[in-house]
Amino acid sequence: MWYESSPRTAMVCLLSMGSDPTNNIEALAKKHKLDYHYISMGQGQEVHARRLMQQMIANGGWLLLQNCHLSLDYIYEIFDQIVETEHMHEDFRLWVTTEVHLKFPINFLQISIKFTNEPPQGVKAGLKRTYAAVTQDFLDISNMIQWKPMLYGVSFMHTIVQERRKFGPLGWNIPYEFNASDFNASVQFVQNHLDDMDIKKGVNWSCVRYMFGEIQYGGRVTDDFDKRLLNTFCKVWFGENMFTPTFVFYKGYNIPKCNKIAEWHEYINALAASDTPEVFGLHPNADITYQSKTAKGILDTILEIQPKDSSSGGGETREAIVNRLCDDMLEKLPNDYIPHEVKARLVKMGILQPMNIFLRQEIDRMQKVISLVRNTLHDLKLAIDGTIIMSENLRDALDSMYDARIPKAWAKISWDSSTLGFWFTELIDRNTQFHSWCFDGRPNCFWMTGFFNAQGFLTAMRQEVTRAHKGWALDTVIIHNDVTRNMKDDITTPPNEGVFVYGLYLEGAGWDRRGCKLIEPKPKILFESMPVIHIYAINSTGGGDSRMYQCPIYKKPRRTDLTYIATVVLKTTQNPDHWVLRGVALLCDIK
Repeated sequence: MWYESSPRTAMVCLLSMGSDPTNNIEALAKKHKLDYHYISMGQGQEVHARRLMQQMIANGGWLLLQNCHLSLDYIYEIFDQIVETEHMHEDFRLWVTTEVHLKFPINFLQISIKFTNEPPQGVKAGLKRTYAAVTQDFLDISNMIQWKPMLYGVSFMHTIVQERRKFGPLGWNIPYEFNASDFNASVQFVQNHLDDMDIKKGVNWSCVRYMFGEIQYGGRVTDDFDKRLLNTFCKVWFGENMFTPTFVFYKGYNIPKCNKIAEWHEYINALAASDTPEVFGLHPNADITYQSKTAKGILDTILEIQPKDSSSGGGETREAIVNRLCDDMLEKLPNDYIPHEVKARLVKMGILQPMNIFLRQEIDRMQKVISLVRNTLHDLKLAIDGTIIMSENLRDALDSMYDARIPKAWAKISWDSSTLGFWFTELIDRNTQFHSWCFDGRPNCFWMTGFFNAQGFLTAMRQEVTRAHKGWALDTVIIHNDVTRNMKDDITTPPNEGVFVYGLYLEGAGWDRRGCKLIEPKPKILFESMPVIHIYAINSTGGGDSRMYQCPIYKKPRRTDLTYIATVVLKTTQNPDHWVLRGVALLCDIK
């Protein structure tokens, strides 16, 4: 982080750091024997900053201004001062930290050297960084035998929860920014808890797990299934068993018995340089997911920065390619629904039945997509020919279709997909299901991926079952399920109650069709197609079976509350916590 040259552009250093950089910069300044000051910007701090700026520019030294997004007007003043000052001391450096802010001056960013302090990659590097700030005095601050193992346990968990982010939705549904403040608060809690502990009763593990999983780290977590994962880490790792010689986080990752800080450093340095995903609770297949995600990010970036100008060479132009694609899509695009025909069919099936109300809503949404696609393709052909003006939306459609991406206007009212080809194929398949249901009768088995509002589909099913049972109330009717041994083609009749659904994929685990239970996935098989699932409703106010794995269903691989559909139960011979750490979920679509 030390820049040796002295041109004016090297005078300003912009940092983007997840933790407090004060100690790092101060240590560097002392190493180079330079004067050092820092100010946390805010109301009224500009006066002190001006005084120190003038002093440092004249005499040399380092000045750190923190949280400069709180004093944007003063940043413009600093820029003018740096640009207009003719003579600066060669040892002067201005360090700046800021959060991302839309109004932060771009010219200030351009003259700065940018630094970022990312979390280290790997368990070994993460533990080394954590224990670099631990002193012998801190290790000896408590004489309780639980202190050092629990300190290491918190350090290990701190590293794991940060590292799981690299696995995408398989690691965390939402990539949380855990940082040093979470670790410091947790360690302080452990110290206070041990100081106040009744030696006869021992550690109150319920309290410890709650503080870690719900308060210190859990305070950042907003997704229910992420909260479940964090609490599972706390339940599996923090207990009396962590003080036994046989305890391991994973094979080769135990808690050593060390008293000196040098011994801790020696143990950490002996750890493996690279980690298997199993250290984080995941299956080895998760490494394929991580590598694929990294490669896709690089390729997407390359695609984004490619020039968009029309080709002037001998090959076919972008406009000609897109024009041909428009013709092909218009030829395959389904016909519009005729409102009076749809209504007549719904009246015949029972227009006020919950499932038929749901069908009408889905058809209305599908018609909007079909109409928008048809209008866009017609207009784009006219714009390419020069008949009408190429608007912003048409320009986006042209660029997106050429790059095999989904135009923004289409994606806004439809669904996510990885490429335009997959998206258009899904449009045809969705429409086929709706058209067949409306004009040929209710299907025996439903393709859940093909619904805009899959939650509405399950709600309509619950309403249907509730009406069929006298005395049942919708508030006490919950979804239940059984996984069958049949695939879609084996189903010839609908269930007596509820619905059959197909097209779901299991991520993070394998499925034993004969035993109807979760098993470890086969190597290099990231997704496994599930048999038909019978989803129905029962009248119950009791809790779920703790021996079953509560498996969430998501529309897409991107697991958020917007793509969440429902939770089903899956049989397992292992502890359900094992599958929680694996990140097991059902996906309607894997593209």
